[in-house]
Formats: sequence, structure tokens, C-alpha cells
Amino acid sequence: MSYRLSYDDGFDTATRRIEEYPTEHEALGRVRELLETGEHDGVSLRDGAGNVVCGFRLQLKLGFPVA
Repeated sequence: MSYRLSYDDGFDTATRRIEEYPTEHEALGRVRELLETGEHDGVSLRDGAGNVVCGFRLQLKLGFPVA
């Protein structure tokens, strides 16, 4: 199953970047990298079935604390 990641480019929020990864592990690693730098907002991850992995579910998968 492939995973599609989309996010703003960090400079112009009107410009979206899209990346695809073959595994959940790789996709989550990239999401973590983007979020930890603090330069990107609006990170969205979809699995191969089109389901969005976001919010608390994404934070829990990445090990971020959920307030």
C-alpha cells in the first residue's frame, strides 16, 4: 500500500508539495521530519485507500504528546 504526503512548502502556503512513499514507516518518518523542523504546517497523510491519517491518530503514531 502506498502513502501520499502533502504539505505547504514552508515559504508560500499556497504552494503544496506532494510526496509518495511505499510504506507507512517511510511516510511517518517524513511526516515527523517535517513537523519537527517547525517549518511546515498543514501536513496531511493518506493511505493507499485514501483514508486520511491526521489529528490525534497521527500524533499518536508519531509519539507526540496529545494534550
